[in-house]
Amino acid sequence: MKTKPPAKKPKATKPVKPPKSGAVTYGSGTVDDPWLLETPPRSSKFQAWKDESATPPALVVQVGSTQLSYDLRCLADTVAMLAKKKDWVALGNADEGKPTPDGSLEAWARAAGNPLGGYYGLRKGYRGRFANYVAPVLELLGKVELEHEPRNNRVRVK
Repeated sequence: MKTKPPAKKPKATKPVKPPKSGAVTYGSGTVDDPWLLETPPRSSKFQAWKDESATPPALVVQVGSTQLSYDLRCLADTVAMLAKKKDWVALGNADEGKPTPDGSLEAWARAAGNPLGGYYGLRKGYRGRFANYVAPVLELLGKVELEHEPRNNRVRVK
C-alpha cells in the first residue's frame, strides 16, 4: 500500500500594498499632524494643514522654511468653480505678481470675480502658487482629479 506524500504547506502570501499615488504620506491635516503632500509634477514635497482658529480660518502650507496661507474658503470655492466648468482646467502655477494663463485655476484664485473678490492668499508677497498647493489638498480630500505630468497639469472636479 502506497502512502501519499505529506501535503505541502501553502506559501505565505505577501500583503497587497495600496497603489503608490505619491499624493500623501500621512497626516490628518492639523498643525500637529500635517498632511505631507507633493506638488502636481511630484517635484517637491510640502506640508499642509487647516488652521480654523486663524482669522480668517486658513489653509496653511509649509514649503521648506517658507509658510504660505490661503483663506480656508478656497477649498469649497474651488470645488464649486470646477463643478461649474465641468471640464479640465489648467493649473497655471505662478508666483504673485507674475502673469497667469487666462482661464487657469491660478488666474481664478486672483480674480476680482471669484467669491472672495481677489487673492485667496493671505500674506502679501506670498499669495501666488495657489494651484500648486491647493489642488493637491483637494485631491487628497477626494474632491478633484489632478494630473501629475512634469508640466502643464490640469484639474477637474470628481
